[in-house]
Amino acid sequence: MVNHYFLISFLLILSTLKLNAQILPTEQDLRDEVRKYGQAEVTIAWPGREETDILTRNVSIESVREGKVTISLSKRTVEWFISGKYSYYLVPRADTKGVLSASSVNEALAWQSYPTFTQYDSIMRSFAATYPSICRLDTIGTSVNGRLILALKISENVHADGAKPQVFYTSTIHGDETGGFILMLRLADYLLTNYSTDQRVTNLVNNLEIWINPDFNVDGTYYSGNTITDPVRYNANGQDLNRNFPDPLQSYYPEKETIEMVSFMKKHRFVLSANFHAGDEVVNYPWDRWPRLHADDTWFNYISRAYADTVHNHAPAGYLTDLDNGVTNGYAWYSVYGGRQDYMTYSLQGREVTIELDYTKTTPASQLENLWQYNWRSLVGYLENAAYGVHGLVKDATSLKPLSAEIYIHSHDKDSSQVYSDSLKGSFTRLLMPGTWNISFHAYGYRDTTLTGLVVEDKTPLNLVVYLEPLSVKSDSSYKYLPFIWPNPATSSIRCVLPQSFSGNIKVTVVDNAGKKAMEFNDYYFKGEQKEIDISALPAGSYFVVFRNLTTGEHLTSRIVVTGRFNR
Repeated sequence: MVNHYFLISFLLILSTLKLNAQILPTEQDLRDEVRKYGQAEVTIAWPGREETDILTRNVSIESVREGKVTISLSKRTVEWFISGKYSYYLVPRADTKGVLSASSVNEALAWQSYPTFTQYDSIMRSFAATYPSICRLDTIGTSVNGRLILALKISENVHADGAKPQVFYTSTIHGDETGGFILMLRLADYLLTNYSTDQRVTNLVNNLEIWINPDFNVDGTYYSGNTITDPVRYNANGQDLNRNFPDPLQSYYPEKETIEMVSFMKKHRFVLSANFHAGDEVVNYPWDRWPRLHADDTWFNYISRAYADTVHNHAPAGYLTDLDNGVTNGYAWYSVYGGRQDYMTYSLQGREVTIELDYTKTTPASQLENLWQYNWRSLVGYLENAAYGVHGLVKDATSLKPLSAEIYIHSHDKDSSQVYSDSLKGSFTRLLMPGTWNISFHAYGYRDTTLTGLVVEDKTPLNLVVYLEPLSVKSDSSYKYLPFIWPNPATSSIRCVLPQSFSGNIKVTVVDNAGKKAMEFNDYYFKGEQKEIDISALPAGSYFVVFRNLTTGEHLTSRIVVTGRFNR
């Protein structure tokens, strides 16, 4: 009995030591985990809003839930975290046995397993080859390791660039969040196979240009090679790509994938988009980095609520119900800097949400069918939002040529929520809640025009053709003298073009006539970009804008005039 009692006590001590080793790992344990697997996941107690904001600027927060912050660490961030002396719990690595790899393309096309990268490439090519009239394969770019980042365009008359609204679905910017990867492939298959037989699908394909990028972070997903065995969150350089987009609140050091995705999104100017994640179950909408609400916050909540509620009608109780029953404003959850959602919405005047599909980051193959059944109706319904609101063309009243114009709503638009008509076709889309709106149109060298009493109905497009009268004398609009800034005078925002030598990290400083600094921020300038600057917070008056290249020290100064909101 004594020996038996001693044995039980000894085992209890060993068990306690093992538990403590998990809860309180050494610093070297963290380093070893990152070195061996490319990442480590830890949790800490919620430290409060201010400390969490410091964390999110330096490490990759995955989720905040039930008083805990879940953090992913890479080779770029593990030493910063260690230096902070946080009390943390090292989360055991998830079992990846459920990530079943397909043995063939045909097996992968049953959507009950994960394709190898070779099979994924073949599937994307087969879609374009099988449905050439409505499907085209494009390449966004290549990853750090040289893998193709693929996207499909699905639309009637797919090889023409028309005036239809362009929409974009993309998944797996975090390489180990894989459920959305299969959902996007299966959605493409669903749209292609049901075109002309299903009226809802046919309407989508006929009225929109649909772009689908199933896997943005292919190096993270296929971290171990050609199959998905030990996927990681990060790209090959250990960078969280969803913290790597241009952000007015921090310096920008872009990865190869981000540069090419930004170029792709600037080219297409998507009016509506969504990116798909896992690790939680919620629809998250802008803003992620600001406590203030987007001008179209009510609309964002409306479309997010519709996605979640449709899921609830087709899923078991408890799925997609986190936070406000499956919906949240991003900042209300936790702040994110350099995120794609805010970049798309603020810098490109699109409308994007982030959809967290599954608490399990790497969805087991056995659950892929359920994930599809829960979400496919919502995936279709979300895209349909792009066909509603206000649609139209802006033209020169004299020549009837298309115009690039700013479309804005007085006393409503803020924080870059206005939209612009396309310079080649003059087309625009302004997504709005049902109601009566007054919408203004402004183009450089043309008389401002405001259309009043426009009635927007629910789930019904309002189509317009707007003709702008040229001013008698146009100012020189060439880019010969840079920086070129327009409109000037301006009310809410200005656009500017800088010399090519300014490509890279820049500092923008605005000072008033007394030499007092009115605003200052760091940004990233792409060669040939039309950089937009929000000046809505500046009082009416005259200012100097100074652009400085942070690498070369080169600087340029230009004068702007800010007018009152209603004196435009």
